[in-house]
Amino acid sequence: MRLTLKDKEFLERLRALLDEKELGIEMKSGGMRRLILRKNYGDRIESHFKTTRQGVRWRFHRLFNQIYPSAYETIYAIEKSFGTDLRPLAMEIVRDRYRHRERAKSLECRSGAPKCPRE
Repeated sequence: MRLTLKDKEFLERLRALLDEKELGIEMKSGGMRRLILRKNYGDRIESHFKTTRQGVRWRFHRLFNQIYPSAYETIYAIEKSFGTDLRPLAMEIVRDRYRHRERAKSLECRSGAPKCPRE
């Protein structure tokens, strides 16, 4: 599952609030373990994320309790069968893909595309 542009914007906003100590992430157990947001869920959070508190909770749950653990679940299954020898090669592919994606974005911005991600 890939991250959407809204997911990336959410993560940037979340990072800023975590750095400011406005929110925190904790592990909750009791049944299945999961990550939860803690601290202020007031109007400031809604205006910062430009969505409702329920929308913030939904996107956080999707990213941090579905997508993120699922990626590690896949890695765990592959490394259980093949070991960790392929990890550096996989990371090299990831870095290369990331560089290509960033380069494509910068070229798109220079070409005068209507929706430049850097604006």
